[in-house]
Amino acid sequence: MSTKRLDGDGVSQTELRTRDGQATTVSDDAITALAEVLRGRLVQPSDADYDHARAVWNGMVDRHPALIVQSAGVADVVTSVKFAKEHDLLVAVRGGGHNAAGNAVCDDGLVIDLSLMRGVRVDPLAQTVRAEGGVTIGDLDHESQAFGLAVPMGVVTATGIAGLTLAGGIGWLRRKYGLSCDNLMSADVVTANGELVTASSESNADLLWALQGGGGNFGVVTSFEFRAYPVGPDVFFAFVIHPGTGEDAQAALQFYGEWSRASSDEISSFAILWHAPEIEEIPAEHHGAPIVVYLAMYAGDAGEGEAALQSLRDYGLPIADLSEATPYLEVQRFFDADYPAHEMRYYWKSRYLNELSAEAMGALIRLNEASPSHHSTLDVWQLGGALGRVPPQNTAFGDRSAPYLIGIEANWERPEDDAACIEWGREVFRALEPFSSDREYFNFPGLYEEGDQSVRNTFGANLGRLQSVKRKYDPDNLFRLNHNITPADRSS
Repeated sequence: MSTKRLDGDGVSQTELRTRDGQATTVSDDAITALAEVLRGRLVQPSDADYDHARAVWNGMVDRHPALIVQSAGVADVVTSVKFAKEHDLLVAVRGGGHNAAGNAVCDDGLVIDLSLMRGVRVDPLAQTVRAEGGVTIGDLDHESQAFGLAVPMGVVTATGIAGLTLAGGIGWLRRKYGLSCDNLMSADVVTANGELVTASSESNADLLWALQGGGGNFGVVTSFEFRAYPVGPDVFFAFVIHPGTGEDAQAALQFYGEWSRASSDEISSFAILWHAPEIEEIPAEHHGAPIVVYLAMYAGDAGEGEAALQSLRDYGLPIADLSEATPYLEVQRFFDADYPAHEMRYYWKSRYLNELSAEAMGALIRLNEASPSHHSTLDVWQLGGALGRVPPQNTAFGDRSAPYLIGIEANWERPEDDAACIEWGREVFRALEPFSSDREYFNFPGLYEEGDQSVRNTFGANLGRLQSVKRKYDPDNLFRLNHNITPADRSS
């Protein structure tokens, strides 16, 4: 934690960290001057709400920033960036604070917190939505569904739209309308020199391209403009539970693979390997036992969706079938209770599967059974459809050829289980390597432990272009707490 001290002239100073992790000091007079020019608020360790301000969604993350600027608007963001640049400070940017690796906060640095910036404006005629950088999926859904519209977003409504979109964004509309980043039309960005620019197809198009999957490497995005689509108010949602051990599980995954390969773009689905929760909808004899869950949403008329998803429901002898026509907003909130903020501890990684082979299914079943926490899951995300038809060079996100993404979710409650649960997540990651490409989905980044190698693998042929954009907008790598793209060499 940052400390106060006096310099040789008796001037009170605060110790912070530079971009490269070295100790530095900033005079308290300079910090006071920063606080006075903000429309928002500067939070410091001495403030009563400091612990609340530094807390993020992942309860495992316990970092102590020296300064937290709770920005009330773009001017505060500009001021914060200039202050960080002037003093060469380590900077974290917080939107929704939902990143599993916890990079929304940093020890002894400056956090630029956008969580007060939650304005949303829907244009129902143009079918576009503009949202500020602190907006959550729940905020965006609430406003857009009032006009019968939806923006493709993730599946937990407490997630901030900023980090989600900048790293891709996969949700219930992915196969019909693509990734969140595919639907980003423009963005307002405060770059590393404190300049506000607009990235669109007409202005700073290179920056817009980089924001479509390249992460928070290029500046602080203060607002996003998205395409929206008619969805809801009701959709059909399939929710079917099968036994998750041995031949039953293998057969359930085998059927899911065959069914998902033949399904239409209107359907986005999962097969989730889990342990049955103790809820009344699941017979008591299955509580705590491994299960395979089919989840699917039809992005269209609910009646058509019921017919389209009937074949998934007809398979085998399920433990339970809880499928029904459901408000789209309720589908969006379906997972929320399983991912409480601050309470649970999370370690998430990912693998793109080349195919759902018998060997890969066997590994998933075995590893699910071996999970040290019954809250953990292995999620088989069906890809393809609209998201798979975008050429890799069209967005920074890159290659979309994999038919499945495995979300490796180690979720647990007790700090004493940290080592076992993280090691389980890493074991799954290693075990799936023979069946996978070497790319990762950076919204499930683990702790970025593969570093530069993961960045090279994931961005592939797009990396050189990304490094050039980085050099243009952030040549000194101010924004580095992310899946970091280093600036291209100035001589290149």
